[in-house]
Amino acid sequence: MGKVSFIDVTLRDAHQSLWSTRMTTAMMLPVAPALDRLGFEAIDLVGGAVFDVCVRYLLEDPWERMRIMSRIITKTPLIVMTRGQSLFTFELFPDDVVELTAKRIAANGIRYHTPYDALNDIRNLEVPVRAAKAAGLFVAAGIVYTISPVHTDEYYAAKARELIRLGVDAVFLKDPSGLLKPERVQTLIPVLRTAVGALPLQLHTHCLTGLGPICALEAIRLGVETVHTATSVLAHGASHPPTEWVARHARRMGFEVSLDVEGLKPVADHFRYVAAREGKPLGQVAEYDPFHYEHHVPGGMISNLRSQLRDVGIEHRLDEILEEAARVRRELGYPIVVSPFAQFVVTQAVLNVMQGDRYRTVPDEVRKYALGYYGELAAPIDPNVLDRIVGKEQPVTARPGQLLAPALERVRRERGPFASDDDLLLAVFYNPEQYLQLVNARPIKTDYPVGRTPLLTLIKELAARRDIASVKLIKKSPSRSPDGPVEAIKEEAR
Repeated sequence: MGKVSFIDVTLRDAHQSLWSTRMTTAMMLPVAPALDRLGFEAIDLVGGAVFDVCVRYLLEDPWERMRIMSRIITKTPLIVMTRGQSLFTFELFPDDVVELTAKRIAANGIRYHTPYDALNDIRNLEVPVRAAKAAGLFVAAGIVYTISPVHTDEYYAAKARELIRLGVDAVFLKDPSGLLKPERVQTLIPVLRTAVGALPLQLHTHCLTGLGPICALEAIRLGVETVHTATSVLAHGASHPPTEWVARHARRMGFEVSLDVEGLKPVADHFRYVAAREGKPLGQVAEYDPFHYEHHVPGGMISNLRSQLRDVGIEHRLDEILEEAARVRRELGYPIVVSPFAQFVVTQAVLNVMQGDRYRTVPDEVRKYALGYYGELAAPIDPNVLDRIVGKEQPVTARPGQLLAPALERVRRERGPFASDDDLLLAVFYNPEQYLQLVNARPIKTDYPVGRTPLLTLIKELAARRDIASVKLIKKSPSRSPDGPVEAIKEEAR
């Protein structure tokens, strides 16, 4: 048997999946030194929604987060993930913006980059991969998994071969909706293993149907060298397989695991404490849901949609909308239900159900998707639907980045001067009000209350609010924390 390594996603995708991306830098810092010395291949830190939420809601400069964490985590490479030509948002950016972003990622202490394209149009990864390699970053590029008649094993093998021709250092299979099943792993992973040859093959999957952990083990058995996992308390549900569980069973299967699994205990304790203090959920094992394999909509989106429908008194139509989403996806050529196309499909489904006349209203983003402005479609759009969406407008065939004029000099001229290229990029990504709000909120707050007094105070506050469930949750926590034993605190609270 060979070796298996782990990429920790607790600080990025796990809280994106379970906490609506609301983990602050201060929450991360107490466990950063521990994570650094445990033997992870890399630690996922910033990307996609994390960058965006830092700016819009947490008022934390994501570039500063990179600098702070890279000064603490020095042994293990930190990861920044991008959506290829879309970088950290839903829109595509010109090549000059993509190139400068790669330089600034490296300049801010990051050594590992994981770009992917939501349409698996490898043209959208040409500039991101080239720029990242030029900046000295290790590049593990992703191909996004979904289910459809056109997304066959050979389709994925062909995409992997295209990535190799770009010069990537590794390839990962990204399963954002947790759609993988063990039987598909058994056919797909061997095909990908052959396609990537000597390059490392990684798996990034979620647990939305409860199958993520067993799929991870099966993938390891079939040749995946690296799995993306989360610390146990932030695993399962919409998140990822638990690191501790996968590592333990990989060892039982005979694989060499150099990760210090016991060292994760204080990390789990810390985030259990943070969850109780902040009112955030811990990961729970998801029930198997066959309906998920029809609509593919991630759990977080469903929760938001349910809340929005409840506000207008039509929550009872949720299943109808999800069924419509499955139909819209088929008609639109099987886009992968991942940002931004998850939002496009669900929005169109809501409009179709609410208005009764399907495609009477079509968002501009759906029209642009149909015309190829985001990239090449996996399958043709239903001809009857295509007429309603685009009329007589002709599709584009060029690489999407080629259709966009350079932006850096224009933004410098219109909104400069800037103190740094980091600020220049923030001004490209965000409007003046959002940009100034972030600048005025600097610097990032780095203190987070841990240890005896804050925990005892928290228990008393929770008890005063009669939040007995959270009090019990803290008392059940193992008697270890980043600041030492908490058994005396629990005893005093009793």
